[in-house]
Amino acid sequence: MARPLRIQYENACYHVTCRGNARADIFADDRDREKYLTLLARSSEIYQVEVLAFVLMSNHFHLIIRTPRANLQEFMRHFNISYTSYFNYAHGRVGHLYQGRYKSFLIDADNYLMEVSRYVHLNPVRITKSESLSTEELQKQLRDFSWSSYPDFIKKKNRYTWIKREVLLAYFGGDNPKGRSAYARFVEDGLPGDISNPLIKGKGHGIIGDGSFIEKITNRFLIRESKREIPAVKRIEKHINPGRIIDAVVLATGTPQSEFCARDYRGVARGLAMELLYRHGGLTQKEIGDLTGVDYSTVSVTRKRFRELAAQHEALKKLLDQIQESSLKE
Repeated sequence: MARPLRIQYENACYHVTCRGNARADIFADDRDREKYLTLLARSSEIYQVEVLAFVLMSNHFHLIIRTPRANLQEFMRHFNISYTSYFNYAHGRVGHLYQGRYKSFLIDADNYLMEVSRYVHLNPVRITKSESLSTEELQKQLRDFSWSSYPDFIKKKNRYTWIKREVLLAYFGGDNPKGRSAYARFVEDGLPGDISNPLIKGKGHGIIGDGSFIEKITNRFLIRESKREIPAVKRIEKHINPGRIIDAVVLATGTPQSEFCARDYRGVARGLAMELLYRHGGLTQKEIGDLTGVDYSTVSVTRKRFRELAAQHEALKKLLDQIQESSLKE
């Protein structure tokens, strides 16, 4: 059977999951889980991906994400490699951590995003559910589960700042007491009995939606090239002109483009420009390399070094934020 295609377009919503190789655990302890979430937050910022919800189980994870930049594959490749590298180093192991590539289902957000979020958030009690537990006990178990975004949806304290919970809460009246209570009721209505699994709708074609949505996506995005199906990417012109980004970097740093594009340049302006061009200019790393006179691998290394410096130096992080929030604001 052919694998479902990676259908990509801007602002698409996905359910993403990945299981440990041979069903082995992918988290040895809470330190691993904390590192996983740190890397998830960092990767989502780098690739401008919105994390709407998550649940971490012992040998697999569930994510619900939205991709404003139509870059699911780039994001997941970077994120999975980052966590695998950490896990192998931390536990003195080598080889694959995950069982094959990640699985992703495109979600018809208007009709199925709420159902998928409920199914994901109920995972901790659905998997460990016991007939001897009352609904109240299951509710407590669900609300006390530490490695889920569910608590973020039902209370305001100690939230993850990078979870875009407002996307889902908008369906219930917003991120306010009324909306949070309505979402909690919706999710916990699934505690007493078995709710239908919305992921079943994605089997075979990878789309969680009804016939009309599947037909629309098929007609609009699926492409055949040389009798081989490939993922489709729909790009909408919402990116910032690269020239405008370069001008913003020159103004903010006082470094001319000719200087930071020179082969022997050692400052931060080039890394700053490359990171902004990738995040906001809609350019691939190869295209950034062509623009700045270096190859693809140099762009990747330079961006990585810049992000590491920005994480260590508050002034550089503020400079990046300033350009994004002021100079590049529409």
